[in-house]
Amino acid sequence: MRRAFRLAYDGRPFHGFQRQPDVPTVADALLDALRAHGVLDATAATPPGYAAAGRTDAGVSALAQTVAFDCPAWLTPRALNAELHDAVWAWAHADVPDGFHATHDAVAREYVYHLHAPDAALERARDAARRLSGAHDFHNLTSDDTGTERDLTLSVAPDGDFVVLRARAGGFPRGFVRRVASLVRGVATGAASPSKVERVLAAAPLPGPEGVPEAPPEPLVLAGVDYDGPSFERDERAARDTRAFFADERATRRALARVAGTVVDGVAGR
Repeated sequence: MRRAFRLAYDGRPFHGFQRQPDVPTVADALLDALRAHGVLDATAATPPGYAAAGRTDAGVSALAQTVAFDCPAWLTPRALNAELHDAVWAWAHADVPDGFHATHDAVAREYVYHLHAPDAALERARDAARRLSGAHDFHNLTSDDTGTERDLTLSVAPDGDFVVLRARAGGFPRGFVRRVASLVRGVATGAASPSKVERVLAAAPLPGPEGVPEAPPEPLVLAGVDYDGPSFERDERAARDTRAFFADERATRRALARVAGTVVDGVAGR
């Protein structure tokens, strides 16, 4: 049977999702778990029907990365978690037709970027998001040469010192969301003119000094992948374990932020 799994992971220990030689990736962690379970033969590269919804970059995390492959019925999310890397968690599944392809059958993907911008003007950020939304050729926001025309829905919302960007489209070219975050931050903080958005969307390529750099990968999360048809069932035990892991991660990062704050305040004489 073919089964699709929702995976959540902390992207920091990995060099992205896609397999690469000599560096740890999320796909390696998944395939190693399948070998440990005896689902994947040691000589096989991947199980039949194997595909993933997105190729997240190094450092990028996920809430709903979706991976599908042929497997026995006993391989539930909680069973899969028994052999997965401790930063990767399966928490839901759906039984899908034999022809299901996790990449090609996805109708929409959503990424969330947590943009630290305490000096941002929210209205400028919202205006930039409004003008970037819609159908455009985004060739100036990716290193890809093809597949740059997308219909984007981009929204921003304040959250303390952060501006939360939600980008939704059928798919995304390489580095796109991180460049969008960089552009919105520049406009919102006044580092870039609002007219930069029109320059980015124009047909002419941007020369190097005017190009938009990628924002850091760690604040980016693959938050959703939509399909027509499959209905995902939450594995309550697996979901509970996933929440517990990320709750511990959140507490650890908050403690580290307070340590950094102590140093900042101490050096400043406060």
